Amino acid sequence: MELRNRNVFVVGFGKTGQAAVRFLLGKGSRVLFWDDGESRRAEALRAMGAMGLSVAGGPALPPDTDLVVPSPGVPPSHPLLAGAAAKGVPVLSELELAFRYIDKPVVAVTGTNGKTTTTALLGELLSTGGRKAFVGGNIGTPLLEYVLKPGDETHVVVEVSSFQLQWIETFHPSVALLLNVTPDHLDYHGSLEAYRAAKERIFENQGSRDLAVLNGDDPGTPRLAGKLAAEVQTFSSRGRAGRGIRLDGDALRTVGLDGGEDRYPLASIRLKGVHNLENVMAALLAARWCGAAAEEMLPVLGEFRGLSHRVEFVASKGGVSFYDDSKGTNTGAVERALDAVAGPVVLLLGGRDKGGDFGEFAPRVREKVKLLVLFGEARKEIGRQLSGVVPALEGKTLEEATLLAWQNAAEGDTVLLSPGCASFDEFSGYDERGRFFRSLVMRLDAGENGERGILP
Repeated sequence: MELRNRNVFVVGFGKTGQAAVRFLLGKGSRVLFWDDGESRRAEALRAMGAMGLSVAGGPALPPDTDLVVPSPGVPPSHPLLAGAAAKGVPVLSELELAFRYIDKPVVAVTGTNGKTTTTALLGELLSTGGRKAFVGGNIGTPLLEYVLKPGDETHVVVEVSSFQLQWIETFHPSVALLLNVTPDHLDYHGSLEAYRAAKERIFENQGSRDLAVLNGDDPGTPRLAGKLAAEVQTFSSRGRAGRGIRLDGDALRTVGLDGGEDRYPLASIRLKGVHNLENVMAALLAARWCGAAAEEMLPVLGEFRGLSHRVEFVASKGGVSFYDDSKGTNTGAVERALDAVAGPVVLLLGGRDKGGDFGEFAPRVREKVKLLVLFGEARKEIGRQLSGVVPALEGKTLEEATLLAWQNAAEGDTVLLSPGCASFDEFSGYDERGRFFRSLVMRLDAGENGERGILP
């Protein structure tokens, strides 16, 4: 793709936008930039103005624009993207742009929940037996950063979001995984159907020599599998995999695959919970296709601890267990977290609403939760949707909510932060929210008279 002397408009100055600017300037493009945040525009000019970056005077597309590169999360309705569509100006995600400069097999992971854990595990599984994997994309390092400084990796493992897949043309992973689809980012995509369609674009450029990994327990899988050009393998925690891998008693077993049956005892897998076993099965199928053998992968499964803020045990205080699932930013993730913890649950829900329907998981809340503690911008709306399901309290901030949870939990209970919402009403991201929650838990205190509070 020729980029020299092309006029490229970059939208958004997060990690992805910064990587795009550096890459495009290095390719000799004339780069114009816009971010809706005034402070971000000033930061961009300070950081990259000397390199040749220009900041636009407003969110309007100049008539000589050749290409628009949006950061993830910039919605199609944004004036710059809507203007590009109206004028026929190409819009390419950073994922698509980077892919055109990669000459190694790409393994791509998407899904509503579990994609970061699966991507990280895949990177470990593919860094055995003489292989070496780069891991990045929507997790950690933007893919364009790798393009700027490629290494000697044999595989490129990339987590991809629906935002990135929205703007692809030629993106063609040798192995593509779709873990699950539950309502999320409906404020961006407009409907569950549009969100699912964006996720399914991960397969659209695959051929018969490629692999598509699907969730055998998803009711949409037969429809999707029937229209894919790639070989389809499925994973199932309910024993439904016809060709792939399934949970079978005390082990994960491959079914109908070349090379005979592989068996992975559950006792040898460090990650716990059915949702994590699904992530493990998907990663095993992909790694196996790429050449990893069972005897190489078993030691990795025994050592891989998972990632922070994903149903992560924090501490026990006064017989109450505290878990951090700050990454649980949609209702599907909350349901998975509830399945993974024991005991009566005091559930912390709240933050910035992403358009999820909390009423849909009311039966699971009624079954597992003794008390809801709602917080943040979405607390009133969540309270309305779950009214009367179980008792509920409200705290304006996460700190207030955590204190309420502590004061109302009994010995044997589990306090679970699985907010079902974005964090941007109070924090810069789920990671900051999780770290803040962990710090609060470590400061929880029971006084001499039994009263419960938070130390300064």
